Amino acid sequence: MIGIVFNPVKVERAQLEDALATRTEPVEVRWYETTLEDAGEGVARRALEDGCGVVIAAGGDGTVRDVAAALVGTEVPLGIVPAGTGNLLARNLGIRLGDAAAALARAIDGDDTPLDVGRIELVDRREEFIFLVMVGFGIDAQMLAETDDEAKDKAGWLAYVGALGRAMAATDLVDATVVFDADVPVTEPAHTVLIGNCGMVQGGLRILPDAEPDDGLLDIVLVGGEGPEGLQWLDALKSVVWDNGIRRAVARDDTAVDTATTRHRQATSVRVTLPRAQAFEIDGEEVGETADILATVQPGALRVRR
Repeated sequence: MIGIVFNPVKVERAQLEDALATRTEPVEVRWYETTLEDAGEGVARRALEDGCGVVIAAGGDGTVRDVAAALVGTEVPLGIVPAGTGNLLARNLGIRLGDAAAALARAIDGDDTPLDVGRIELVDRREEFIFLVMVGFGIDAQMLAETDDEAKDKAGWLAYVGALGRAMAATDLVDATVVFDADVPVTEPAHTVLIGNCGMVQGGLRILPDAEPDDGLLDIVLVGGEGPEGLQWLDALKSVVWDNGIRRAVARDDTAVDTATTRHRQATSVRVTLPRAQAFEIDGEEVGETADILATVQPGALRVRR
């Protein structure tokens, strides 16, 4: 039996039913609708109690993350029908966007593969979440905060581009104290810190070039350093597009390149402490402000159909 958890704001049940109707082999389906009070985790747990052997999340990255939270540590695989703005996990797993029938077929008939699960503790807020793609503060979180919801509905992920300039202006350079695993704490200026399980964002850019969703490691990039702010952003853009993008592809070089403003690391845990709270995001969703985070990884804790 297949459980489908769908976000009615992002996708209509009728659309999914039409996609299922194209199958030559029908399947038994139970439907679970998310609400403002239950974004997916509660209804996904109900799907498990009902005996569903696969639970499919149909919606954006927030819906996928909430459903995944109920499946972590179980043998029940997660299927994904991407229907959000960013669809970051689907992009990283190679799931076709804009084709509900193909995504459902993969979710129902595909093979299971283990996926690492990140855990993020907002220490100062005493809150804990899972993440599947990436978390962080700085330009990505500010860009989310600056993006209008109506613009997202009309323009999709392109709406984020319009918010980029405002995000750059709102992002502060602060002294971040970082501890990788059991290393000695290091304090250095940074305006952006990203911690990820996957590395690709919209437009095919690999912000974390070495990130693999099943390698048991977190990938971290710190962006900042001394010097004029405009030159910092240019150097960071060069790092993503050229040094760790085109150059690596052409040279077939698997080594991440640090620059004057970007530093890459891999670890199983990382703690970042800031002098003051900053806007923070989890898998492309703004979650308010925090000044103290601890990220860890659970290798292979989730099974995914891909």
